[in-house]
Amino acid sequence: MGFLVFLTWVVYLLILLGIVGFLLCTGYIYYTHVKYDHIPGPPRESFFLGHSPSMMKMMNNNLIIYDPFFEWIEKYGPVIRLNGVHKVMIFVISPEGVKEFLMSPKYTKDDFYDRLHSMFGARFMGNGLLTDRNYEHWHKQRRIMDPAFSKISLIGSMGTFNEKAEELMNKLSEKANWKSNVGMHDMMSRLTLDVIAKVAFGMELFAVRDDQTLFPRTISKVMKGMVQARDPLSDFDPFKQSFIKDVKNNIELLRKTGKECVERRIEAIKDGEETPKDILTQILKGGESEDGCTMEDLIDNFVTFFIAGQETTANQLSFAVMELGRHPEVLARAQAEVDEVIGSKRDIEYEDLGKLQYLSMVLKETLRLYPTAPGTSRTSIEEKVIEGVRIPPGSHVMLNTYIMCRMEKYFPDPLVFNPERFHPDAPKQTNVYFPFSLGPRTCIGQVFSQMEAKVVMAKLLQRFEFELVEGQSFRIVDTGTLRPLDGVICRLRPRAENKAQK
Repeated sequence: MGFLVFLTWVVYLLILLGIVGFLLCTGYIYYTHVKYDHIPGPPRESFFLGHSPSMMKMMNNNLIIYDPFFEWIEKYGPVIRLNGVHKVMIFVISPEGVKEFLMSPKYTKDDFYDRLHSMFGARFMGNGLLTDRNYEHWHKQRRIMDPAFSKISLIGSMGTFNEKAEELMNKLSEKANWKSNVGMHDMMSRLTLDVIAKVAFGMELFAVRDDQTLFPRTISKVMKGMVQARDPLSDFDPFKQSFIKDVKNNIELLRKTGKECVERRIEAIKDGEETPKDILTQILKGGESEDGCTMEDLIDNFVTFFIAGQETTANQLSFAVMELGRHPEVLARAQAEVDEVIGSKRDIEYEDLGKLQYLSMVLKETLRLYPTAPGTSRTSIEEKVIEGVRIPPGSHVMLNTYIMCRMEKYFPDPLVFNPERFHPDAPKQTNVYFPFSLGPRTCIGQVFSQMEAKVVMAKLLQRFEFELVEGQSFRIVDTGTLRPLDGVICRLRPRAENKAQK
């Protein structure tokens, strides 16, 4: 009898705790809503879940969650709120806001980047350059790594850019019969993986040559994990546990490979062995004068460079091929410039890159329409008024170049692919176009990426005619970065009028 009384009281206590927990949760959400209710935005779909259901539905259906924003911004203005489960995100679609939040180091990256620090409980990018929220720690790393991305260092990478691009051209030649279908995104991904592996870490992966190499699949799986990690309920979904385990195994493979690579290089430097003049060597030697980076820092940046250095450039190259295939007049002009500047020579020199002005315009316009990293976010440390809207301190502020670059007010006929927007004499839009971010935390690999992209595109235009296979949707998919959904399937043939010497 006493046990039943005890059990009854336990049940009552649990019910009471549940009620108290529910009231506290409800009160917290209500307080959060009230704090931000003065900021315009679409009506919440749910008191508890906010706008999360429709956002997750769009992501699960391979839709771009930023596309509804154009209607919202027109209706509610350039500063709008979106309610999540337990937080509110403030989207600032305004040059004034971009200048305020990106150009000053006082605004740190917000906790969105914690999802990239660790994924499903496994350390992923950790405190690498992309994800480090501690400005002082980030600045120390950046100071050590900047010399490795200097002009002199990158000129020294031209040999690798040419070598690996040439391997891709040879691989494409095997299928350049105007009949075989070639997935250009897959090929570009393999190429950029080979480039970043060798230029940054002295590793030879031969991903272009070897269809069975593990790393393209590894990175693809991790990128899919990044999308799924946006759903806070994924960890508890029993149907996703096998997928999550696979993602964690691939993260472990990346970090293990990075650790082994770094340890070998440290030992080689200690033993006085000759080491590659790559980014890793320069980082290790550059850090000797100021206590260097920890092993965890180095592994974090190994993963960061592998993901960011491979994925973003591959996506840009693929979108460029897609748009050139859709615009024969732009393709013809770009090829004519390459013929004039490069001719039939095999190796492209650094001095050639500056002369490829129209190709630069093509690549910039590609990033306007398809910024592979569509935006970034910051924490507002103090109350700010942007476009007449008060943004409370501690807010999660989202800046998005994908949205801004597709708005009529900044770019007339924004959905038209027009490289002339980036002609040197064309009017410039400030604090609107930022595919590599802006301010002190601008992407360290920006120049590296665009040098590589120019070399690859110049060789492709020099060697081949290509056309897009019919039936493709030309849609974009968000896999952590923006990439072409259908993979940009092409047919190729050699350019009879300009056969390059090999």
